[in-house]
Amino acid sequence: MKKIPLHINDDILIHKLRKGDPIAFEEIFSKYSNKLYQFSFSYLKSEADAEEIVQDVFLKLWEKRKAIKTETSFQSYLFTITLNFIKRQFNRKARADQYKHELATHFFEANDQVESSITYQDLLNKLEILIDRMPEKRKQIFIERKQHDKPVKQIAEELGITAKTVENQITRALNFLRDELQKENFGGFLFYHLFVRH
Repeated sequence: MKKIPLHINDDILIHKLRKGDPIAFEEIFSKYSNKLYQFSFSYLKSEADAEEIVQDVFLKLWEKRKAIKTETSFQSYLFTITLNFIKRQFNRKARADQYKHELATHFFEANDQVESSITYQDLLNKLEILIDRMPEKRKQIFIERKQHDKPVKQIAEELGITAKTVENQITRALNFLRDELQKENFGGFLFYHLFVRH
């Protein structure tokens, strides 16, 4: 199969792509993937996240190739898709970190004995480290309950364990966070305002 010259214009590439030409797809990827990567990285500041965005964009481009819209320019079309994926990534990260931010906010509002040298970001960073240190199953249960706000019964069914086991793992996770934060002078607040309110 003859390779399409790199200098070929976008209109011809798009025409071939709409017909399912994989060579045209490869040429479009070669032409725009690095630009989209740099654009994504400028927002996300993560190589892995930027690479994932580029993969998602070109996967969508291939899947929707017959319905490609280029009222302005093909480059603008690609950058618009990329920006939409970047926004979704920001939203996912915001939801994923929301419970930790809530925890830190309630901590500083409720605990007037916290040392002045400890900052909000210190607490967020420490929580991230401590949660990651939990045994894998306990960490999974804790995140499903506190981050995704899933009912205990649903978590138990999904993991094939009893509701009592789920509750025990959550309790152990909370005790672990409390004890470790106390060791590092984060004070005696047990974070129940956030964690046990359910």
